[in-house]
Amino acid sequence: MPIAAREPFWLEVVHSTFSALRFRNYRLWFFGQLISLFGSWMQVSAQGFLVFELTGSSAYLGYVAFAAGLPAWLFMLWGGVVADRVSRRTLLMVTQSVMMLLAVVLAVLTFLGVVQPWHILVLAAFSGAAGAFDAPARLAFVLEMVDRDELTNAIALNSTMFNTATTLGPAVAGLVYAFAGPGWCFLSNAASFLAVLAALGMMRGEARAPAVVHRPSALADLAEGLRFVASDPNVRLLIGLVVVMSLFGVSFVTLMPAWAARVLHGDATTNGFLQSARGAGALAGALVLAWLGKRASRGRLMTRATFLMPAAVLAFSFVRWVPASLAILAVAGVGLIVALNMTNSLLQTLAPDALRGRVMSVYTLAFFGFVPLGGLLIGTVADNWGEPAAVALSGGITLGFAVLVRVLAPKLSRLE
Repeated sequence: MPIAAREPFWLEVVHSTFSALRFRNYRLWFFGQLISLFGSWMQVSAQGFLVFELTGSSAYLGYVAFAAGLPAWLFMLWGGVVADRVSRRTLLMVTQSVMMLLAVVLAVLTFLGVVQPWHILVLAAFSGAAGAFDAPARLAFVLEMVDRDELTNAIALNSTMFNTATTLGPAVAGLVYAFAGPGWCFLSNAASFLAVLAALGMMRGEARAPAVVHRPSALADLAEGLRFVASDPNVRLLIGLVVVMSLFGVSFVTLMPAWAARVLHGDATTNGFLQSARGAGALAGALVLAWLGKRASRGRLMTRATFLMPAAVLAFSFVRWVPASLAILAVAGVGLIVALNMTNSLLQTLAPDALRGRVMSVYTLAFFGFVPLGGLLIGTVADNWGEPAAVALSGGITLGFAVLVRVLAPKLSRLE
């Protein structure tokens, strides 16, 4: 009997890394979201530098981040309830359409030359409100597109698309900003939403749509989800880690426009490269996670990443040479994406199907809700003590918490 020829190792790696793409709906989602996220990161990068040009204030960068994140506190948990009650695909089409319209408004104000800092604050708040309903549905939607045993791979590929956009979007935005102005960055973002809307519209069926027996009250639904999060010690600990990383570990990103101008003496292009370097590292980390799939311990990977990311941020605060800064940011990106990916995957595994939207709304609140608070805090510290001191404090606190968790809760690293 002939022995089947084994496929080359490189082909095995490709198949393993991109296994979730064999599902048609997920393929549509992956490429549509990739284009949309590319535009989103162009806007994020250009908007931050425009705010700094208009105000010259690191604190105002924190105000914009806070305005974008405040709606998470008001609506994110309710977004999880909605995501468990209605078609997640329909909900995503609505939220993506709203964010596209907001990008058009910002582009028009910029092209007309009338844009003011308060305009950006208001539009950031509206965009944050749409995102509060979008994020839980987007995370819970993954299991409607792939089989459960491909969940970790699909989450890693989601991060791959996100960080491909994070790598390329800011760099392109910096060049476009320098040569054509920020308005074209915002208009590019508006156009990019058409890709994900088309992908959602082309999907076939909703075989894995949530089959939930709803309570008569949305408040009761919300309370049920919160009780589950509060009662499970592993879920509580994972959410706590996300809170600390969001409040202190990620907040340094808010200062990138000021860091590029004041610390590295660069311009919008420097700002774009800094943002892209972090994205490049995160992209590399996401690809490795996608390849590892079910072969690695998620708890062990997550624990190590919670040390790597803040250590890199702390090192970044002392560096003044652009190439070294870019390399260290790439390492920070690896640590951040591994920590968040593994936390996301573990939470989705621990959550019952009927509660997944609500559990993921708590996760997204822990991230999106505390990142703007961290941005507000680090912006204020930077205005008073300088950007380097603020970033060093951010990295030091996060690293200290990682040590504390490792000592007091060693069981976290044993989660599979």
